[in-house]
Amino acid sequence: MRRTVFNEDHEAFRETIRAFIEAEVVPVYDEWFAAGQAPRDFYYKLGELGVFGINVPEEFGGAGLDTHKFEAVLYEETSRAGVNFGGSGVHVLLALPYIKMLADDEQKKRFLPKFVSGEEMWALAMTEPGTGSDVAGMKTTAKLSEDGTHYVLNGSKTFITGGVHADRVIVCARTSAPSEDDRRFGISLFAVDTKSEGYSIGRKLDKLGLKTSDTAELAFVDVKVPVEDLLGEEGKGFYYLGHNLASERWGIAFGAYAQAAAAVRFAQQYVTERTVFGKPVAHFQNTKFELAACQAEVDAAQAVADRALEALDAGELTPAEAASAKLFCTEVAHRVIDRCLQLHGGYGYMNEYPIARLYADNRVNRIYGGTSEIMKSIIAKSMGL
Repeated sequence: MRRTVFNEDHEAFRETIRAFIEAEVVPVYDEWFAAGQAPRDFYYKLGELGVFGINVPEEFGGAGLDTHKFEAVLYEETSRAGVNFGGSGVHVLLALPYIKMLADDEQKKRFLPKFVSGEEMWALAMTEPGTGSDVAGMKTTAKLSEDGTHYVLNGSKTFITGGVHADRVIVCARTSAPSEDDRRFGISLFAVDTKSEGYSIGRKLDKLGLKTSDTAELAFVDVKVPVEDLLGEEGKGFYYLGHNLASERWGIAFGAYAQAAAAVRFAQQYVTERTVFGKPVAHFQNTKFELAACQAEVDAAQAVADRALEALDAGELTPAEAASAKLFCTEVAHRVIDRCLQLHGGYGYMNEYPIARLYADNRVNRIYGGTSEIMKSIIAKSMGL
């Protein structure tokens, strides 16, 4: 389809990323898959490539841009190759907006140069074992010390992507109890140094998909967090979290569309090469109709994802629009990837084929960042229902 969302700079970046993936990722990706995570030194390579600094001001070592279009290219190229970059997506898509929005000048000078280089990898710790999507129900606490120099952090988090390799984690914790009329009151955000005493990484979780992305449980026992590491104002954490949900959901939507497009590519290649009953699988009418239907869905998802990207870059993407894009693109990807796997027959069930890994990786898109059911609730509310 004809697209207007990317320009020459984005296409030059695409060529660079495609060559990088072929040289640095594809040859060792099976090793990452078996290990359950990308190696830590890979993130230094991404830092050297400039991937982490695109949206970081020049004074801190970045490119000084304000756009998500280069991230969109990354989604398309990693999906196209059937790989992912481990926890680095959280580093850029989830953590960076909080640093840019909330960090004061002193914090930016401390955090951003190391963020850009990959010396400090960041993660976001929001979800707790007993709360799931109910962020306001979190139990992790951060109590200010008597001398006012630090907070004492206690609690636990789960499903933390990038949690194994993270050097700093934005931890959501209660600095005060919820008020009677507002359960969301009293949550604050902290940039916690993972080397702090009392901070520990629990299990590296064994997931259905996203095998190369390290996901962990975290525990905090009397962790001292300097007051200088509070992000933004105390008690306003829930508001801050809501502010960045639109960009997070756009990322999931765009990533899902890119996965669906990759699935069609994998399936088309397979049915062209695979022969049954003396003919290529692509020769049969059912194959043609299935792929044509999948391509039509991918075209529609691309249009939705691109429209959301333009709105996001313009600062106009509403929560309802982000929810709609996420719901539509993730549901399309679910259908398309399933049908493309079917066209592979038994080989589609083998992890050596990218379609099988893609099938498992895609499933979480309808869960994290807010489930499909939550997306429907947001959309319905925006309709006045």
